[in-house]
Amino acid sequence: MLFVLGALGCFVAVGWTYWAFVRTTTGQFADESAWAEAGIAAPDTQVPFLRFLDSLPLISVFIAAAVILFVTLGRRRWAAAGIALGTIIGANLTTQILKNVLFDRPDRGVPTLDFNSLPSGHTTLAASAAAAIFLVVSPRWRPLAAAAGGTYSVLAGAATFINLWHRPADVVAAYLVVGAWTLIGGLLILRSGNRWNVWEGFGRFWGASRAWLALCWVPGLLGLALSLGLYVYVQAIGPAPVPGTAGVPLFFWSGLSLIVGVGYTLSATACWLFGSQARLQRAAS
Repeated sequence: MLFVLGALGCFVAVGWTYWAFVRTTTGQFADESAWAEAGIAAPDTQVPFLRFLDSLPLISVFIAAAVILFVTLGRRRWAAAGIALGTIIGANLTTQILKNVLFDRPDRGVPTLDFNSLPSGHTTLAASAAAAIFLVVSPRWRPLAAAAGGTYSVLAGAATFINLWHRPADVVAAYLVVGAWTLIGGLLILRSGNRWNVWEGFGRFWGASRAWLALCWVPGLLGLALSLGLYVYVQAIGPAPVPGTAGVPLFFWSGLSLIVGVGYTLSATACWLFGSQARLQRAAS
């Protein structure tokens, strides 16, 4: 039930993100301001991030394929491998349908591109590859996989934002799409009766240390709090009349903090939820 509610919550959050940052004037202005300020706040980082983005699809596919192939052939987790592949396909297909078919970008009087870019395809690919690895590894490795996968996803999302490929809301929506499909895939894996999907809880193995969970929760919650605080502060002092003309790029830092906050919080939530359900499954058996 928690997995179903969580997946539904992620899909609802995708809709809310689209409405708040694309359908409303205030949201469009904030998102566009963050995007415009990115070129001013971090101009020197764009070349290395561009190289990373150019290689991102190949890197993501290679890493996910290598791990899935290993667990399929070496660990005989055929069902889990199939579910993980389905998660990648489902998340990326959902992103393309939402971005190119269902969602549009209305004119709200904000100087911006006239086509919809939410959710981010590059971010979805990176995050779904990390999610697939998270799904197929043993529970005692999942805390480490959550921290590593969350970091990879956050770097990918931050790169698309800083390099002016996507706005912050595009990245956040991609995380939520992947989060929904990860929970759907996780429910199928946990209910498939696999004996390998049990563990003794946090702290019994270095890969299952609670430190990995903390490494997700701390930047996640701090990022969300900082993003909200900066946004409220900008609204209180009054934003610049034209996106990208503010003296201090507070919208940029708010958007970047939101990417970090959502990415790591979703990773921490998935780690906690999968861990609790794996323990319950073992206790029931």
